[in-house]
Amino acid sequence: MTKQILSLALMSLLVLLTASAQKRGDVNGDNAVDVADVNQVINIMLGKAPDDPVSPGRTLIAYYSYTGHVRAIVNELTTMIDADVVEVQPAEEGLQYEANNYALGSALISAIGENPDDPASYPAIKPQRIDYSQYDNIIVAAPLWWSQMAALMQTFLFENGPQMSGKNIALIVSSASSGISSVIADAKRLIPNGNFADQALWINNSNRSNTSSLLTDWLASLAFINIEDMTPKLYLTIDGGTRLTATLADNVSTRALVEALQEAPITCQAHDYGNFEKVGALGRTFATCDEYVTTEPGDIMLYQGNNLVIFYGTNSWEYSPIGKIEGLTLDQLKQALKAGQGNINITLSLD
Repeated sequence: MTKQILSLALMSLLVLLTASAQKRGDVNGDNAVDVADVNQVINIMLGKAPDDPVSPGRTLIAYYSYTGHVRAIVNELTTMIDADVVEVQPAEEGLQYEANNYALGSALISAIGENPDDPASYPAIKPQRIDYSQYDNIIVAAPLWWSQMAALMQTFLFENGPQMSGKNIALIVSSASSGISSVIADAKRLIPNGNFADQALWINNSNRSNTSSLLTDWLASLAFINIEDMTPKLYLTIDGGTRLTATLADNVSTRALVEALQEAPITCQAHDYGNFEKVGALGRTFATCDEYVTTEPGDIMLYQGNNLVIFYGTNSWEYSPIGKIEGLTLDQLKQALKAGQGNINITLSLD
């Protein structure tokens, strides 16, 4: 009998607490009636404040990528910060938006521009279920189409923008060369009550090779990102010119190297060996965590505790992993390391 009374009371309170614009029973406003609503009602009945289910500053990355450029940016970004990721995908797969002189893509953009408040103007996307109460910060990454935000990303924000109200919003835009002011305007129209970061990040064909450092500098400008929590990067400057970026492994060797680099950069002279690597003495010995591995191009290893090895080929031996160079094809890597061309000077740094 007691259980029946409690159940009736819960159901009555669910109805009473639901705002008129929400589904009946949707107390927390996440557009779903589920156990979270019941738990919130129980807390209210017991006089408790709802539990905060998230850690401060939790971040969601929402992106759409057609050519793969935005996906590459997001992949790089997720090596730097802890975030959940949702990819926007078209409901109908296989469409070629650039075909017939961009006929379909431009038509989608035009339809939105003519009736931006009409849901029917937006191309259909696969449904996503996202609990926005879990996030304080949202990073939106999208390509530019004909000076506007890509149509499918506009659909996602049209459907989800109201739920982003009051969130910290940061924007990344990828384009060939066109400016991004209209994309920023699209984002602010679709998320009218978002707390937008002062600076959107624009990555285009002229600076795309520097994506890692651009992301690092941009993240440092965002008030809601804790720089101390970011995954550190290793930068390698070749002969005072070409600058490469590497993601660091997590082990005693990399921690010892990072500690040394926090005091000053380290420069070594490296030579070719075996037609698969550049190797050079670091002038000091670091802690090792050797394991037998088969290396891949781009791998950075510590050998015998005091030699830096950068691979542009493969080899199987015992090394302490340091990290991996990012974002280069094999040919680009060989060119940067001057593979087979003699000695190079490599300067390691953290910035």
